[in-house]
Amino acid sequence: MNKRVSDKAKRTVSSWLLLLPGVALMSMFTVYPIFKNIYLSFCKTGFRYKVPKWVGTANFSALFADPVFWKVLKNTVAFSLMTVLPSMIIGFLLAIILNSKFRGLRFLRTAYFYPVVMPMIAVACIWRYLYMPENGMFSSLIYSIFHTRIGDLLSRTETVLPALAVMYVWKEIGYVMIFFLSGLQNMSEEYFEAAMIDGGNFWQILTRVTVPLMAPTTLFVTMIEITNSIKLVDHVVILTQGKPNNGSNLLMHYIYQLGYEFFDQGKAAAVTSILLVILLLSSLPRFFNSDRAIHYN
Repeated sequence: MNKRVSDKAKRTVSSWLLLLPGVALMSMFTVYPIFKNIYLSFCKTGFRYKVPKWVGTANFSALFADPVFWKVLKNTVAFSLMTVLPSMIIGFLLAIILNSKFRGLRFLRTAYFYPVVMPMIAVACIWRYLYMPENGMFSSLIYSIFHTRIGDLLSRTETVLPALAVMYVWKEIGYVMIFFLSGLQNMSEEYFEAAMIDGGNFWQILTRVTVPLMAPTTLFVTMIEITNSIKLVDHVVILTQGKPNNGSNLLMHYIYQLGYEFFDQGKAAAVTSILLVILLLSSLPRFFNSDRAIHYN
């Protein structure tokens, strides 16, 4: 009996020792910064304060009374709606096309995935040239066909966010495609053979077999895409800096402005806390409600 207890204790201690490096790193770089940020969101910071001064909910009250914050929040939600669903739909369709066998398949897979490995800064610089009002590719193409100028898409409030969304979707569809392609290739051919024997056409097989079987991958990709669309900031810094009139300002860039341009780390921490809540609210209900209807086998 004592030997069994001793062996169990040894296994428990060895297991915790194996977990210790991961737990330590997670605590240092994830858990501690989160709690530190939550604490700072209830404090005032700046050149006037040697140490953070506790002010309670004053930072949140100031944010909720600030029209700029609500505009930035609206921009972030709109940007996510304009990017997440189109990226997933186009990526899924590309995965279906590239899951078949034809000449040039490897080249197309590489070509569609290549924008993913490019840094966002490089992508933003390329699209900055494409969006140039006079000599840019889009402006020249529209003028050659319709003999009209589209102007500077990045300088108008009504066009700047859709223009950024198009650039992001172009870069992201290859990333989404890889996940869907992996999911398609891991499916058993028996399901599709049975559906074809029963007389199912392409659309019926797609909607009643492929899409339900892709539910685990779709759930994962949805969470990744929502997170990526909210936390992205590079393209805003390179292309617009939040202009015009905060028309392209997103939450991550707004946090950067508050913390490093206005030196108000308290408000920046408050916005970060709100961002964490938004991510939790957008992900947890999705897992609890959708995971019940997903079959993993």
